[in-house]
Amino acid sequence: MVSVEERYEHLEKTIRGYNISADLTQIRAAYEYAREHHGEQMRRDGSPYITHPIHVAQIVAEMRLDSESIIAALLHDCIEDTDCSYEDIAKLFSVTVADIVDGVTKLTRVKYSTMEEEQMENLRKMLFAMSRDIRVILIKIADRLHNMRTMEYQTPAKQKKKAFETMEIYAPIAHRLGLAKMKWELEDLSLKYLDPVAYDDIARKLEIAKSEHGQFMSAVQEEITTRLQELNVPHATVYGRVKHPYSIYRKMYLQEKTMEELYDLFAFRALVDTVQDCYNVLGVIHDIYKPILGRFKDYIATPKPNMYQSLHTTVIGEEGIPFEVQIRTYDMHAINEYGVAAHWKYKQGIKREGGEADYEWIRRLLENQEDADAEEFIHSLKVDMFADEVFVFTPRGDVINLPAGATPIDFAYSIHSAIGNTMVGAKINGRMVGFDYQLHNGDVVEINTSKSAHGPSRDWMKIAKSSEARSKIRQWFKRERREENIAQGRASFEAELKHVGLTMSQITASDVLPSILKRVSFQSLDEMYAAIGYGGLTALKAVNRVRDELLQINRAAAMAKAAEEAAARAAQEARAAQEARSALPRKVKSEKGIVVEGLSNCLVKFSKCCAPVPGDEIIGFITRGYGVSVHRKDCPNADPRRRTPADQGRWIKVSWSDDIRDSYTTGLEVVCKDRTNLLVDISTAVSTCKVNISNLNVHTTADGFAIFHLTLSVTDSRQLDQVMRKIHQISSVMKVNRPAG
Repeated sequence: MVSVEERYEHLEKTIRGYNISADLTQIRAAYEYAREHHGEQMRRDGSPYITHPIHVAQIVAEMRLDSESIIAALLHDCIEDTDCSYEDIAKLFSVTVADIVDGVTKLTRVKYSTMEEEQMENLRKMLFAMSRDIRVILIKIADRLHNMRTMEYQTPAKQKKKAFETMEIYAPIAHRLGLAKMKWELEDLSLKYLDPVAYDDIARKLEIAKSEHGQFMSAVQEEITTRLQELNVPHATVYGRVKHPYSIYRKMYLQEKTMEELYDLFAFRALVDTVQDCYNVLGVIHDIYKPILGRFKDYIATPKPNMYQSLHTTVIGEEGIPFEVQIRTYDMHAINEYGVAAHWKYKQGIKREGGEADYEWIRRLLENQEDADAEEFIHSLKVDMFADEVFVFTPRGDVINLPAGATPIDFAYSIHSAIGNTMVGAKINGRMVGFDYQLHNGDVVEINTSKSAHGPSRDWMKIAKSSEARSKIRQWFKRERREENIAQGRASFEAELKHVGLTMSQITASDVLPSILKRVSFQSLDEMYAAIGYGGLTALKAVNRVRDELLQINRAAAMAKAAEEAAARAAQEARAAQEARSALPRKVKSEKGIVVEGLSNCLVKFSKCCAPVPGDEIIGFITRGYGVSVHRKDCPNADPRRRTPADQGRWIKVSWSDDIRDSYTTGLEVVCKDRTNLLVDISTAVSTCKVNISNLNVHTTADGFAIFHLTLSVTDSRQLDQVMRKIHQISSVMKVNRPAG
């Protein structure tokens, strides 16, 4: 087992390996701070919790990020899981570190109506923080990667939930940021829990393929390397690899192929110094092997939006086995592996004000989801983040990338909202097409506009693929067609309401409507109708929320009514008991020296909480099956403010009889400064009053006090007062009182 300190020392060694100017003093301080605050917290695998922040910091260090990133990674769970605050971290380290940690922290203290809403708000917060400082998402992905690496210790339900979230959200974000190495690992680990049978089957077949074709891969690698050396291509490196399990799984699922039918199960990479060398190597590869038509992609001339650049070609070797060759420069390879982290502005020493254009897409992403509800937000996020894209050209030759399946509507709104709002037609490669035409790579798209256009159609919302287009269409209808939106939204809402068996009168009642509006997050019904009309909310979702709120209101009303009826029954029973007592003949006869008003031959007992004696003011309580319990009036248990409405009628008047001859048991508490012979002095004082002590307990405290509890038999309160005065006169006695309550 590796100790916590050894793990931290390995982290420091990694940091020194790439950043000789790292602030190791502050990094050590962050480690000590996190270790102290996580304290005795443990992970599911039984290791100290601090090992998780160290592992996350290690992943961040492997991305070669700066000191602030390492510090934030070590502290990333402190605000969420310990008692430290944003202000504490800002004061001890820096405001920047505190901002990063806060950006990574989930909104755990906020209550949400649905899991989707909670997920949406956490993502929205993270993306907003990410738009200001990209390090937020880099640390969050590192955090998720380590959690996925240790997911085996979680419950099956948690494994599936986290794996699904990783596949849906974090792997696409990693892809969008160009973090290819982390993306592949996140996807493979997620597949392991989402479809373990398929994962194990693919992993087993990959091992077999490696052993069967190991010689083939070595021969291809050697052949390419030898040819490049003969042609004097400088510093060329060639190596082979087998595809990742999830990549194979996805192709098998989408293309309905067996593993043996995949062209690029094996792949080779050639790394060179310059772009010119990339194209030279491509010619060499096509000279050695036969290329497969339609399987060449030039991502150097047309990079992917996540900065990925490479030449891809699929060829067939001498043994008839197809394989892919990827050709790129060393700089491209660094960016392809670590994306935004590979040339990140902070690491490069560029000022904070610069370089924000690279992250403009994050702000656009948030703006596009401004009016979306939780489900729409998550769906649109996946569309915007996923890798499937199509590249088309404007008539001037500018490249526009859109989601796969995009239409001319998406293209028009990607240029400008005014182009989309005034669009009346579209030409693809000089030919008129319909608005629902799906764009293909290389299409030249021309949009026809008209000042007299009536604006977008509501059907465009169903045709558009990108969230940007749908958002701009929604904004147009929201701004230009409010009355129409309200009318259409109301009709849709009422139709859906009728479908589930509800009426408008049920939700417009004055005692119900405020709760309904709060549940759907609108100030008025007209606002909700308008949102439904312009597409910001579906009528089905609105009605489902209304129905859920009505169920809660009705359930609460039923519980309140039941409680009210129970209180009424209790009050009626109390009145009946009072009337029954009043009807009984009054006899003044004492039981144990107690006269109970209106009752005779009644069982009487003295409450132990206050132990009344003759002379005390008293009151009685009718117990269930144990007669009347007598309390001192100053007893907390007899305080009128503590009485419940149901018990109000059970308190009755009682008094001491005139012919008392018995002695009564009561208690005293004596607080003293401890000394020798104290017990003897107290016993002597009690005996001089001719009072018996039936029980005595004493305990001392660490700060030098002694507390005595005496049980005495006295005739009345006067004799008890005499005993209390005698005891109080003893040296070292500080307080003498009668316990109550």
